Amino acid sequence: MAIQVKTKILAPMKVGVIGAGVMGRGIAQVSAMAGHQVVLFDINHEVLEAAQVAVKKNLEKAIQIGKLDDAGMQATLQNLTYSNSIADVQVELIIEAIVEKLEVKSKVLKTLAEINGRDTIYASNTSSIPLTQIAASFDYPDRVVGIHYFNPAHIMKLVEVISAEQTSQEVLDKALEYVKSVKKVCVIAKDAPGFIVNRVARHFYVEGLKVLEENVASHDVIDDLVRASGFKMGPFQLMDLIGVETNLSVTESMYALFNYDQKFRPNRIQQKKAQAGYYGRKSGRGFYTYDK
Repeated sequence: MAIQVKTKILAPMKVGVIGAGVMGRGIAQVSAMAGHQVVLFDINHEVLEAAQVAVKKNLEKAIQIGKLDDAGMQATLQNLTYSNSIADVQVELIIEAIVEKLEVKSKVLKTLAEINGRDTIYASNTSSIPLTQIAASFDYPDRVVGIHYFNPAHIMKLVEVISAEQTSQEVLDKALEYVKSVKKVCVIAKDAPGFIVNRVARHFYVEGLKVLEENVASHDVIDDLVRASGFKMGPFQLMDLIGVETNLSVTESMYALFNYDQKFRPNRIQQKKAQAGYYGRKSGRGFYTYDK
């Protein structure tokens, strides 16, 4: 359930965000806006440059709609640095937002542990991988916690906080304090595949794709109907925003974790989009076409 986090006010922290894609840069932005000193890391220099442009554009839009002033924008930009050297990520809190593959996350977190040591908190933004699995192969399993944002992170209010079997109460409390500091609504979720939101929302995507596959309606008509029902975006618009391949990866993960239950079966249409490199907004083409 959503909770009011009754904790002390968190002093500004040094935060490292791993992965400068759509999710990572959003997490970095809200953390910097909250006064934290943030290092946004990605091995891809072009991705870092795109993140820098996107964050500035988001802040300028916030000024235009009256949610931020110029001083707030300048303070946020000063709080945020960009780096393609993992050695620069020497921080108190790490939030990884990289590809949804256990072996990749484990490898990156192991490298970060060698740089930072035991005192750092290691948070995963995973959408579906059980935190207990991530912690099991980690040097400091009690320092692992889930902090799961939703796209776009600078707009969506909800954050799931997930405690692994190994997570200490101190680390869980600190994660809750952090979420409070960035002014998000916090939900504590059990460590189960997909947690709460992705377990429920998976059918939003899977059923939309089935309707498309069976030629019941086109993707744009499905999106129109969903928006007319009160949703901000339809499933195909949302997949394009998140990243078609990222969304597919979560579905594949949950399909395996639920012992290949057919209700979570990945769809061939989405698989073909991902194989073709049609990832959505980030690539200029997904279910829709975009100006890059």
